[in-house]
Amino acid sequence: MIYWLLFYEFFKIGLFAIGGGAVTIPFLFDLGEKYHWFTTEQLVNMIAVSESTPGPLGVNMATFTGYQTAGVLGGIIATFGLTLPSVIIIILIAKLLNRFADNAYVQTLLASIRPGVLALIIFAGWQIARISITSWLSAAIFAGILVANRFFKSSPIFYILLSAIIGIVLQL
Repeated sequence: MIYWLLFYEFFKIGLFAIGGGAVTIPFLFDLGEKYHWFTTEQLVNMIAVSESTPGPLGVNMATFTGYQTAGVLGGIIATFGLTLPSVIIIILIAKLLNRFADNAYVQTLLASIRPGVLALIIFAGWQIARISITSWLSAAIFAGILVANRFFKSSPIFYILLSAIIGIVLQL
C-alpha cells in the first residue's frame, strides 16, 4: 500500500511540476503535512542537500522521501512516479508540437501557465526563507550572499560553500 501511495502522490506532483524542481517544493510541504513522512525542517534540509548534489531537485527529493519512507524500492517508486508524467507529456508534445505550434490557443495556454509557475516558485522561496532565516545573523548572511551574487556573478557552488563555511564558523 505504501508503494502505491508513494507512486500516486509523486505522480501527481510530477504532473503539475511545470517549470522545474523548485515548483515541487510547495507540493512537498503539503505532502509532509498530509502524511508526516518528513518534518518541515527535514524538508528544508532535503532542499539544501538536493541543491548541493548532482541531479534535478525534484528527483533527488522524491528519491530521498521514498527511501526514507519505504527503503530502496520506495525511493525507486517515488522517483518513477515523479518522472513518468514528464516522459508522457514530452512524448505527446513531440508528436503534436509541429501540428499545433502556431495555434493561438496553444500559445495562450503556454503564456498563461508562466505566472502560475512563477507564483509557485515565489511561494517555495517564501516557505524556505521563513524556515531558514531564524535570526538577524542568518538574515544578514542571506542578504550578503544575495548582494554578492547580484554583483559578482560567481558560481552557485562558491556561494553554497561560502555559506557552509560561514555557518560552521559561526556555529549556526
